[in-house]
Amino acid sequence: MADQLLHLTGIYKSFAGVRALRGVDLSIESGRIHCLVGENGCGKSTLIKIIAGVYPRDAGEMFINGKEFADINPIDAIREGIQVIYQDFSLFPNLTVAENIALNEELAEGRRLVNWRQVRRVAKDALAQIEVDIPLNARVEEMSVANKQLIAIAKALRLNAQLIIMDEPTSALTEREVRALFTVIHKLQERRDIAFLFVSHKLNEVLEISETIIVMRNGKIVSTGDRKEYDNTRLIFEMTGHDITEKSYAFTPDMSLPPLLKVENLSTTDLLQDINFELREGEIVGVTGLLGSGRTELALALYGTLSLSAGRIYIDDKLVQINSIQDAIANGIGYVPEDRLSEGLFLEQSISRNLVVRIIDRLRGAFGLTDPQKVREQAHHLVNALSIKTSDPELPVKTLSGGNQQRVVLAKWLASTPRVMILNGPTVGVDVGSKEELHEMMKQLASEGMGLLVISDDIPELLQTCNRILLMRHGRIIEEILPSETNENELSAKLIEE
Repeated sequence: MADQLLHLTGIYKSFAGVRALRGVDLSIESGRIHCLVGENGCGKSTLIKIIAGVYPRDAGEMFINGKEFADINPIDAIREGIQVIYQDFSLFPNLTVAENIALNEELAEGRRLVNWRQVRRVAKDALAQIEVDIPLNARVEEMSVANKQLIAIAKALRLNAQLIIMDEPTSALTEREVRALFTVIHKLQERRDIAFLFVSHKLNEVLEISETIIVMRNGKIVSTGDRKEYDNTRLIFEMTGHDITEKSYAFTPDMSLPPLLKVENLSTTDLLQDINFELREGEIVGVTGLLGSGRTELALALYGTLSLSAGRIYIDDKLVQINSIQDAIANGIGYVPEDRLSEGLFLEQSISRNLVVRIIDRLRGAFGLTDPQKVREQAHHLVNALSIKTSDPELPVKTLSGGNQQRVVLAKWLASTPRVMILNGPTVGVDVGSKEELHEMMKQLASEGMGLLVISDDIPELLQTCNRILLMRHGRIIEEILPSETNENELSAKLIEE
């Protein structure tokens, strides 16, 4: 049996009287890949931050390599070999790859002048350990999400990591990039005997990469076992406390009616080439492809943030000009971005303000001033309509779980009653229960006559929610696929083949 690297017993944690962790017992074994799963708000993030020394625990014991820590801070955790790679990677975007990897060592040595030869040597050695080739002089802000992930891993290795905790490491990666990351994880496990705690909502990936699975629900660990003891159905039941059986979206549009959205020969200077498709009332059409295929660029072109070099866009059979976001909105097009935190929400503002921002002009009272009563009424209506879980709409939107934040972004657009809704990665970072609810919401919107364009590389999601799927490659739509005529393995293979 592998050595026990980390052991927690009876961990409790509360915030303002709300109990986040309720007597958590957890063991992490050296050289083993563990996966931690659970719905948003179950306590995963709190548990990770207690392990990393970010939060103090209210009660319980913590042992690292057999040594008890009554209190632990982030420096202690790092010295004991615990490294957390958060979703933002904790990298300096304005510094080079080499500087990010070697910065900690340069600071630790306390030199007044930077030894640039040493910086390059350290970074080159770290990247060699994970067998990847990334330009050392490139700025991190220029790197893809996948490369940022690898840079963060290389940086962790230079700090003699024994346990690497990865928080949603694949949420913004393509299928090919996920495969590459898993290869790196397996190599490090074999060569360095490093333990991993992999946190993810993507259950198919959890079942693929894990050796030990740990399930949390309502602040407790409710199930732990070997990977072979679990399948998708059991994982969902353990996470939610009930079975989820989602029905596919079977829909046949009325071809006698003009399409809601028609795109002809749409092209941009950089990537998109001769894009043609239609979206009809009540349809949910998926768009998928690898990173760089043009899927996000297509969304941005339709939303007016990417200039067209050629092509025509029709709404309800009427030729329209979309040269700005205002043009898109005026023509009934809404856009829910993939990165809801930086593009979709004002995190420090209240849930209420985020909900009404698109229709604030409609909520004016005397003297043209915003009427607080109208704002409250509209916010409460949207909270109830989309089942946004909050005790008070005046709380900052950052206090919500990922699934509820996504509901706020969606509600904000629904308040302005768009005809066409573009959803880019609609359930990225959302747990399985919230994911099902969001899918049902999408189907309900379509049944009411809205047309939805879903940009995603989540193959099960596309097969479950779309009545047609458009496959993109190198800026072109190369194939239209009917979910009823394919399966997950076939579509995944088409996605990555050249």
